[in-house]
Amino acid sequence: MIKPHLSVLRVGGFIGPASWLLALVLAAPAAHAGLFDDAEARKAILDLRTKQEQTDARSKAATDQLLEQISQLKRSLFDLNNQLEQLRMDIAKMRGTDEQLTRDVVELQRTQKDVQQGVEDRIKKLEPQKASIDGKEFTVEPEERRQFEESMAVLRKGDFGGAISALSAFNKRYPNSGYRASGLFWLGNAQYGMREYKEAMASFRAMISAAPDHARAPEALLSIANCQMELKDSRGAKKTLDDLLKTYPKSEAAQAGKERLASLK
Repeated sequence: MIKPHLSVLRVGGFIGPASWLLALVLAAPAAHAGLFDDAEARKAILDLRTKQEQTDARSKAATDQLLEQISQLKRSLFDLNNQLEQLRMDIAKMRGTDEQLTRDVVELQRTQKDVQQGVEDRIKKLEPQKASIDGKEFTVEPEERRQFEESMAVLRKGDFGGAISALSAFNKRYPNSGYRASGLFWLGNAQYGMREYKEAMASFRAMISAAPDHARAPEALLSIANCQMELKDSRGAKKTLDDLLKTYPKSEAAQAGKERLASLK
């Protein structure tokens, strides 16, 4: 505390009370001004710091928000990539399915075509077919034709015994066949080849009875005469040759019959 010795004056280098008070009074405004400037500076610094902290806080919040948006965007992009990959897989699977379906359709069409062709082939095998033999045309079943042709193939090989069995079975199975007359004629020839003359004559007579206008009927009569000659039945052979000349006078068989008849007289 400053004691108020107002009477003290500076004497001989000493400061008196009056001088000291004067100096104190003169120095007080400067000290007060210095204290005021420091407070204002501190206040300004605090305000600036507060504003900086607020700015930093806002910046951090904005940065955090931006980072969160970026993170969400990354997640969205990741999900989108997954969706795109799944879509690619689905498209590839669909493409593979389409290709398989295309192959299946092609295979189905091929199978359908094969089945249709098979059905048509079966129908053709069952449908009546046109046939022609010895100048005569008629309709036969596919199996009927096959069996007759196989029987004739056996005869052409010289297998008379096999031909007799095959032609006999054919005539029995198809008694009304257009092949019947020819079948009987060739059956008689096979029997003649086996020296079964009586059986051969029966076959030739059955052929002439069934188809007297058949192209081979004259040959059948001549063959009957040949069988009779083999059996030493000259009388019967002469009568058969006379019938041949009377019934089929213009046939080649009739010309041969004349020669045979001349040899018997």
